[in-house]
Amino acid sequence: MMRKKGVAAAVITATALVLSACGGGGDDQGSAEGEATGGKLFVTLANHPWTTVVEQKIPEFEEETGIDVETTKLGEDQLSDQYNVKLNAGATDIDVMMMRPLQEAKLFSFNGWLQPLDDMIDGASEDFNWDDFQAKDAVTTDEGVVAVPIVTEQEILYYRTDLLEAAGLEVPTTFDELKAAAETIQSQNEGVYGFVARGQRAAAVTQFSSFLYGYGGDFDEDGTATIDTPEAKQAYEMYAGLLKDYGPPGVTNMSWKEASAIFQQGQAAFYTDASVFYNNMIDPGQSRIGDTVGYAQMPGGPEGSKPYSIPSWGLGINPNSENQENAWAFIEWATSPEMVKEIQLEGVAGARGSVWEDPEATSAFPEQLAQVLIDSAEAGVNHDRPVVVEVARARDIVGAPIIAVLDGQDLDAALKQAQTEYQALLDDEQ
Repeated sequence: MMRKKGVAAAVITATALVLSACGGGGDDQGSAEGEATGGKLFVTLANHPWTTVVEQKIPEFEEETGIDVETTKLGEDQLSDQYNVKLNAGATDIDVMMMRPLQEAKLFSFNGWLQPLDDMIDGASEDFNWDDFQAKDAVTTDEGVVAVPIVTEQEILYYRTDLLEAAGLEVPTTFDELKAAAETIQSQNEGVYGFVARGQRAAAVTQFSSFLYGYGGDFDEDGTATIDTPEAKQAYEMYAGLLKDYGPPGVTNMSWKEASAIFQQGQAAFYTDASVFYNNMIDPGQSRIGDTVGYAQMPGGPEGSKPYSIPSWGLGINPNSENQENAWAFIEWATSPEMVKEIQLEGVAGARGSVWEDPEATSAFPEQLAQVLIDSAEAGVNHDRPVVVEVARARDIVGAPIIAVLDGQDLDAALKQAQTEYQALLDDEQ
């Protein structure tokens, strides 16, 4: 199914580009000043804590601008499906689009479904300050800037403070130390696994990425696949080896929900995943070990700690929108320094560097976690998956060697196969 979706995306490209060219989204519609003109605005959002806060504030925006905002909220999969259908048909009833930059920006931009925002950013108010935003590369394609980041996340290490203390161990700072600590704690505590993380083929790729970067690898370089390099092999061996030797049974079926549940129930000593899940770990309604959760920057390999640091969500504009000036006014308002701070005070990590320099703006996060996020952003890599058009297909390919290790298959053969398939994908896109 992932391959078919990728092929379908390529097939509809020409149609989407034609629709974009003949629709109402020419360059003359973009506003360099973001000035509100009243009227209607259709904003499509994901079900997300960021959305919850913004929706409460929208009446203020409407009162200030005279714009009548109509919001549509959808789950992540429904959101993508709606965009694929509506944007391919040249729909004009989507103006502002909440989307996932690393999963969709390159595909949507390739298909002509995202309005370049460079002129609008250049003409924005001084307070907007584009230089203040983190991870700008992740929202930039060959066509220019196509979204404004709104939520950031990094991969971090969650750990049980009580288990480390009982074992007399320090928090691991390297992959080798993590492996040794997982082994020690598992051997000393019946019913506790040393390590848990995502093991599902495609889902695991994003969390594997920080291991890959720590060993000095990446998914590709200048159009050449690098899945079978010595650095990549070490990363696969470490990540999948941790899951195989110290993880729970059935890990190949685990995405973040299943893996985090294992940690929340006190059944694992260490868990690596996105920082956005921190509240799940300490919420008494979900977690049995909230009082003993610690947070640390990702351990590192020979290249040090290289966690991904990405914008998990951004706001873009439909090229066929008939309300692009209003759409930009909404984005400029929703991503203003004041709004980002207000949203971050509700525990949603903002995409502006300035909010992380403001002690008040970080007060909603556990103190230890706030510092980990600041340090991780500074050391971070701006992608957590292959930066390609067909992301789903790519993740399926590069996740295969993880499964090979977990199933006891030959890793070298799996790496060779993944290298061949991923290079073919890169060649197709070039």
